[in-house]
Amino acid sequence: MYPALAVVHALSRQADVLWIGGQGGMEEQLVPRAGLRFEAIPAAGVHGVGLRALPRNLQQLTRGYRAAQRFLNDFRPEVMLLTGGYVGVPVALAGKKVRKVAYVPDLQPGLALRLITRFADTVAVTAPEARQEYGSKRVVVTGYPTRPELRPMEKRDARRVLGLDPDRMLLLAFGGSRGAHSINQTVWHVLPGLLDLAQVIHLTGELDWPQVASVQAELPERLQGRYHPHAYLHEQMGLALAAADLAVSRAGASSLGEFPLFGLPAVLIPYPHAWRYQRVNADYLAAHGAAVRMDDQSLARDLLPEVRKLLQDPVRLERMAEAMRGLARPGAAQAIAAELERGA
Repeated sequence: MYPALAVVHALSRQADVLWIGGQGGMEEQLVPRAGLRFEAIPAAGVHGVGLRALPRNLQQLTRGYRAAQRFLNDFRPEVMLLTGGYVGVPVALAGKKVRKVAYVPDLQPGLALRLITRFADTVAVTAPEARQEYGSKRVVVTGYPTRPELRPMEKRDARRVLGLDPDRMLLLAFGGSRGAHSINQTVWHVLPGLLDLAQVIHLTGELDWPQVASVQAELPERLQGRYHPHAYLHEQMGLALAAADLAVSRAGASSLGEFPLFGLPAVLIPYPHAWRYQRVNADYLAAHGAAVRMDDQSLARDLLPEVRKLLQDPVRLERMAEAMRGLARPGAAQAIAAELERGA
């Protein structure tokens, strides 16, 4: 969602935009807040679902296709931007005669995006290593489009705005917009040790947020002021990324764009129950010396020692930050917007 919003914001001239998305997701609230027309369609995945769910999911896709057809016939778009998720499949099918640009955020596409790119005239990718996935398709390397409000700034200044100690090191721990239960549980398990090393911004997601009060109450009084939990950050996420010395997070596609933009080293824990794309993302950043990959099953044992090792080695941490900055492509949104406007 956020990469597509960044691209729309980067269009060089006023455009009439229709956003077609799934029912019940965050985009139903956030897209209209950005001033865009939003229409929801039913959709469901078919890969990896059980035989009992498959007929129902196929029916949902059929309904989504018909709904997308109605919206597109009424709207008559000149070009379509397709990016991520199974909701894009019925939309791509319904707009078969419309010029399409597909943006693939992860280095390796999931099944839905792999199918969507077959309908695309142009495929935009985050890094050169992703080119080989698309054969003879027209492929452009754009980087990952980041939100306009994510702006690098001086670390100390960002900490002051957030009300943090400007001189104490800062760890940012999170697991995406919905949180990551195993990361949350591990952070809480080793929290006193982490807080001895640094102040901590912890984004728990909504599901685990109710546990925060009891965690805070159990902390020694001398450490309570160093722990800064939030369910989620929207407008202030850029400040948190600018303020941090190290991130602990999943390895979703945003890690390929937001961490390089801020030069933020990371310990990346790929989500173990998804397809391998998060592992590919993490390995890419680790191979460039910008991150450390850790398996979810070893998190409880290895997280605190790894964070301690990194935070107590400022030379290595700075080398990782430089490597991360070297992967940044800050003009990604403009590059994809130019592809949408090409030939218009």
